[in-house]
Amino acid sequence: MTAQAPDSPVVLRVAGRPVGRYVTRPELPARLSPRPYLHPVTTLAGTAVTELGPADHIHHLGVGVAVPDVEGHNFWGGRTYVRDQGPTELDNHGAQRHGSFQLRDPDGFVEELRWVAAGAELLRERRTVAATELTDTAWALDFTFSLTNVTSAPLSIGSPATNGRPGAAYGGFFWRARKEAGAPRVFTADAEGEASVHGARADWLALAGAGWTLVFAGATGTTRRDPWFVRTAEYPGVGSSLASAERLPIPPGETAVRRVVTVVADGPLDRDEAAALVRKAVSQ
Repeated sequence: MTAQAPDSPVVLRVAGRPVGRYVTRPELPARLSPRPYLHPVTTLAGTAVTELGPADHIHHLGVGVAVPDVEGHNFWGGRTYVRDQGPTELDNHGAQRHGSFQLRDPDGFVEELRWVAAGAELLRERRTVAATELTDTAWALDFTFSLTNVTSAPLSIGSPATNGRPGAAYGGFFWRARKEAGAPRVFTADAEGEASVHGARADWLALAGAGWTLVFAGATGTTRRDPWFVRTAEYPGVGSSLASAERLPIPPGETAVRRVVTVVADGPLDRDEAAALVRKAVSQ
């Protein structure tokens, strides 16, 4: 058997089936803020539930962590929102660079990454990802990231919302779902529709397309305090907002940690089914 290169893509498996491919060193132009990502992610039946570089937003890269403003550096990709100016093309893009795997198994991995911009490392990230079986039609992706300020100065994370664009608090864990002929349904335990759930805080949020459902849950108290960023009409995407109303400060040597667990299910789920699967996924 040929030895596997230490930095080659990771194939996540659940019950022996491949359900996700994690790319550590993508060859991407600087404007897309190169970073590791999961794509494709599939249901147990094999339905893809992610997109990579779609025409509407070529900097959307499956599942990962993307932040539009770390001390003015763009780790999201594309244009930067500038206060009183709007989306602006700037030469300010950073990159997330894979360092090494501390653990690498068929059902998950622990990875160290460096967030680098303008020739300097700003953040050191420890990323832990695990895939677990829930039922014969559903599995869970458990995704934790820890961002440590490795500089000698305070830094903060911002978003277009904190820079003057209301309703655009994207940045953090982000899942670009597959685009279909019709917009997906989105709901929480007590709300329905993009207008009702976008920007809201909820223990879990479900996105349901043609033959698949994703249920996102903040798995720590800190993560649950972050509002959800939701798009369905323009494109299907869900994120957990690190900087919604104000910037998130990370003093030198300190760490910001977030954990999102996502249920990946075949078929449609109702509220009770979504809630039950989330409880099972977070308790494992």
